[in-house]
Order: sequence, then C-alpha cells, then structure tokens
Amino acid sequence: SDSEDLKLDRVLQKASMRDNTVILTTLNAAWASPGSVIDLFVDSFHSGVRTSSLLNHLVIIAFDGDAYRQCAKIHHYCFALGTEGVDFSEEKRFLTSGYLEMMWKRLDFLRLVLEKGYSFIFSDADIMWFRNPFPHFYPNGDLQIACDHYVGNATDLRNIANGGFNYVKSNERTIEFYSFWYSSRLRYPGYHDQDVFNAIKHDPYVADIGLEIKFLSTAYFGGFCEPSRDLNKVCTMHANCCIGLRSKIHDLRIMMEDWKNYLSLPPSLKRLLTLSWRVPQNCSLSSLN
Repeated sequence: SDSEDLKLDRVLQKASMRDNTVILTTLNAAWASPGSVIDLFVDSFHSGVRTSSLLNHLVIIAFDGDAYRQCAKIHHYCFALGTEGVDFSEEKRFLTSGYLEMMWKRLDFLRLVLEKGYSFIFSDADIMWFRNPFPHFYPNGDLQIACDHYVGNATDLRNIANGGFNYVKSNERTIEFYSFWYSSRLRYPGYHDQDVFNAIKHDPYVADIGLEIKFLSTAYFGGFCEPSRDLNKVCTMHANCCIGLRSKIHDLRIMMEDWKNYLSLPPSLKRLLTLSWRVPQNCSLSSLN
C-alpha cells in the first residue's frame, strides 16, 4: 500500500549512509525472542572492531507482528513487511514451502530497495559481524556475495555463493538481475534463492546485461561451511551448514565467546597465537550428510 511504501522510504532515508547505502536483515518471531538470533546479531556489532557505528545504518525487516514488536524494543530502524495470508512467525525449517516462500518474499523486497535507489549490504541475522566489511569489498563489482565454498578467485563462477551475505550497488544492471533472479523461481520450483542464483550465474543473460559479480573470500567472510581461519582477518562468520534453531544459537554463543576471548588478548599475542574457533559443534557438517 502507499502508506507502507512511504514508511519504507522514510526508514531507508533515515538509515542510509551518505552514498545511499543501507544494511538490511530480515527477522521472524522465531529468531526474535530474547536471547535468540537477533540479540546475538546486534551484540556482535557492539563487540566488533569499528562495527558499532554501522548499527546506525541497519534496518531490520520484520516478517510478522511479534518480530516487529521485538525489533522496536532493541533497535531504532524497523520495518514491517506486509505478508498477507502467510504466517512467517514460526521457525522455518530449511527448504520447507514456508521457508521457500519467505526467501522469495525477501528477494522481491531487496529488488524493491534497489529500485528505490538504495545500495545495500544484506546480512542474515545468524551472521556475526566482527569487523567493518567495507575495506574488504572490491571497488568495482555490481554484486558481491559471500560463499559456502570459495575456490580462491573472486570472479570464478565455480565459487558456491551463499545468499545470506551480499553487497549490492543500486544500478540498472542489479535491478535487472534481481528481476531475472526473482522470475527464475518459476523455472526452478522447489528451489530456494541461493540454489537458483548458483544455477543462473552461468546464464548468458547475466553476461549480456553486463552484471559484474565478485565472490567474497571465506578468509574474511566465513561460516561454518568454510570458516575464516585467521581471527586477525575475519569480518563476518555465518552459522551456515547448520540446521535447526537450537543448534545455531548454541554454536553462535560459543563463537561470540571465542571472539571476546580473542579481543581480550594483548596485541602481541593476537599476532603470535594461531587461535581457532571451537565451532561448529552442534552444527557439525557430519550431521548434514
């Protein structure tokens, strides 16, 4: 509706950086309850290196009333995304129809943000922000995306992209690509946005529109699938390759403890010790196979 659209314009305008960039995450009630994923997400900004000021540019997109109310308690920029007739409040297990519907709804919303002239970093809320990512983005690149598996080269299409973290500049190419990506769901029924991205990245149409894709190295943008090994370098860590909310929260808490332990070390020890994460634990890859 028009009033929703005005509300969105207002919140994006307030939260945007000077170059019209915003940081976005999505939230449903299952991830919003106190002590759940969203609290850990916001906490990571407070305990990260030069990340707390980035909260001034974060808009939390709530999929349901409970998520919106909880957001309003912990953050100043919240937007309620109207989802008529669909209940997005409970935990959505990976690849169920409810999960798929929520992912595609999110993608369509991101396309709208680009159309309004805003560039964005989209981050799943189960990604901990430990350092400011901006210095590690490429100066050129329309769409920069994190990986479940990184093959060592930022332009290699064999990189396995993860849709949970990306930096997208608003321009004609990205708007066209997001429209193409969204419409491609009809060609790949039962697949989620990330799988469809990994299919259509090879499509000649993507090259035709001139879209420049850069894949982000897991050395800086890691996850449980492929961790950022060096705590002196890590920017973000994603609780990916993990099924089930309880396992996710358990391992995210340990990850935050590891980070705070690292921060408490004197600089000389930070450089000398090769610290490693104690995670994944409950999110072990063996449980996925």
